[in-house]
Amino acid sequence: MFHLPKYREPDFTQDIFVNAPDAVWEKVSIQGVAPENYHSTSMYPEYFKINGQWKLAKESRMDSSVVLGEDGELRVVENRNLQIGDRVILGRTENAEEGIYLHSRGFENPEEEEGDQFVFRQGRSRETSYARDYDHLFELLKYERDHGNILWVMGPAFSFDADARRAMQAMVENGYVDGLMAGNALATHDLEGAMFHTALGQDIYTQRSHPNGHYNHLDVINRVRKSGSIPQFIEDYKIDNGIMYSCVKENVPFVLTSSIRDDGPLPEVIGDAYEGQTAMRNMVKKATTVVCLATMLHTIATGNMTPSYRVLEDGTVRPVFLYTVDADEFVVNKLLDRGSLAATTIVTNVQDFIMIVAKGLNIV
Repeated sequence: MFHLPKYREPDFTQDIFVNAPDAVWEKVSIQGVAPENYHSTSMYPEYFKINGQWKLAKESRMDSSVVLGEDGELRVVENRNLQIGDRVILGRTENAEEGIYLHSRGFENPEEEEGDQFVFRQGRSRETSYARDYDHLFELLKYERDHGNILWVMGPAFSFDADARRAMQAMVENGYVDGLMAGNALATHDLEGAMFHTALGQDIYTQRSHPNGHYNHLDVINRVRKSGSIPQFIEDYKIDNGIMYSCVKENVPFVLTSSIRDDGPLPEVIGDAYEGQTAMRNMVKKATTVVCLATMLHTIATGNMTPSYRVLEDGTVRPVFLYTVDADEFVVNKLLDRGSLAATTIVTNVQDFIMIVAKGLNIV
């Protein structure tokens, strides 16, 4: 049975907090420009002393400013989105000296800390055993299906394998996907698989190249653009399988963001980088578990905008779980320093990963 780790807020009766000054702020004078000495946020819970009371910024992300609203609420805002008159918190220390406290260990249980400081195999590599990680993920996904919001960040590798497409479709149809973020390639080649049973012209099961198969994904893009949207294309051409098909059928929202190298792209692909970032962050704000799969740039971007915690409507603070899965150790280790509870990394082929997960959940 899965249980959420309990959050332990700081003991604000301690002298360090009682004697701390209120946080100071300065108004923005130039749109999109933070005042000097602005405080920049992290993925961890951060508290600010406002009128003698310590307040938690309820929604956060890395590398942004904290704006004190007229209602006393704290908003974490990207510097490019700062407006003239916004009251931005100032301070570069995080241990209460300036009315700012970063609480990085709120989900840790002091009773479970290991005493031995010398241990082998602290890193994550191809040689690491991931059996326990998979077992934990199965239980987490079952819990989150009923109580949370599961966001998948996917590279195009899924669309190149028939079994992986089938497994991911089953994940969507069984309620384990609340949102999908990807680029033009994942959607294009998934739809190519549905229409031609190929990805980049190769059969998605046998991997054999089809004659003139390199036209297949271009024909798909062209036809989707003719239809005007992915849902209309699915209807027009009677598409009945795949990841995008299941998202449309199950009303699962998706955000597709552009690359300078994209073909087409598909109509839903967002071409403006900052518009795409905003759309991604709006989806991340709802997520309680994020699974990033074989897409280095999307994984890093998502990691930068995903906090390690979420404040629920009843005020409960719970962790946000981040998984990053890739065949390259370098990619997964980019986010390993987020903390053991906030980030779990698995080095493996993502096509094998999704089959293991789907079978562990008994849906394929």
